[in-house]
Amino acid sequence: MSKALALVVVLFFVLFCEKCYGELRIGFYEGKCGLTNVEDVVQNVVNTWHIEKKEKDIPAALLRMQFHDCFVKGCDASILLDGFTSEKTAVPNSSVRGYELIDAIKEALEAKCQGLVSCADIISMATRDAVVLGGGKWYDVETGRRDGNVSLASNVNLPGATISVSDSIKLFASKRLTQYDMVYLLGGHTVGIARCSLFKDRIYNYNNTGGPDPSMSPWLLAELKERCPRISLFFDNTYPLDVKTPSLVDNSFFQEIKKGNGVLQIDQQIALDELTKNIVDDIVSDPDFYTKFGEAMVKLGRVEVLIDGQGEVRKSCRVVNEKPFIFGGFH
Repeated sequence: MSKALALVVVLFFVLFCEKCYGELRIGFYEGKCGLTNVEDVVQNVVNTWHIEKKEKDIPAALLRMQFHDCFVKGCDASILLDGFTSEKTAVPNSSVRGYELIDAIKEALEAKCQGLVSCADIISMATRDAVVLGGGKWYDVETGRRDGNVSLASNVNLPGATISVSDSIKLFASKRLTQYDMVYLLGGHTVGIARCSLFKDRIYNYNNTGGPDPSMSPWLLAELKERCPRISLFFDNTYPLDVKTPSLVDNSFFQEIKKGNGVLQIDQQIALDELTKNIVDDIVSDPDFYTKFGEAMVKLGRVEVLIDGQGEVRKSCRVVNEKPFIFGGFH
């Protein structure tokens, strides 16, 4: 290739491929499934489940699924694989839901264009559609991921509810995500619930003091005491993470943690810690929260992805593909 031609190629990508990120890009599947629009198929299935099956908690379920998938060995749909020791069996993933919805989307796509769309991309597209259903703003999803073939519970090391802000920043940085990304992604707690066992220490024995977390508002403390009794032998109740609009994707979560109404310790601390409180303040007064939340979700979707030549496109999201038998063994 001549230097002049090489320069033309470079200029083309600079000018016309600003939406590309490595092998991920917006519209990866355009024109690859005949007249079928892959993203429309995904959206239609998500909408059907939300309306006809009355699955109103889809936004919370899929936001949790994407985060838990991407933070363990990257966004490779390893969380979907079945197995006695797969990621699904890890304690932090015991509350992850939405597997049947992903199965339904995969089935619909396989009927249209077999072996084309990865399960990893399905998670990202379906999560975006769920965010929109929850009142959030549409954001373009980059696609082109491939699926991993390793899923081990022992690989699951997710940030816990009591992680410090500084340690959380370090963990997100290891995934090439900034502290701004971290705060916006924690904003995913604007939908969903948590079990009392995750925060009961904040009510009754914060840092072994024998009393409540002093950063918790009196109103929330009374609420949580009623919902989460000190002794509960048979039930582990739940409470919304956004105490104001628990079923909407909006910035009320950040408004509430500014008032001391953060249910999880890490949620409350990002509103108080010097490293993040200014970010929270900005979000509370920022009318463009939805756009920036979408941008953070796109960055999450880039974490340690498998691209062309790596991994595979699974036929079923629950199992890896069978390898063809070639004379004398598997190839």
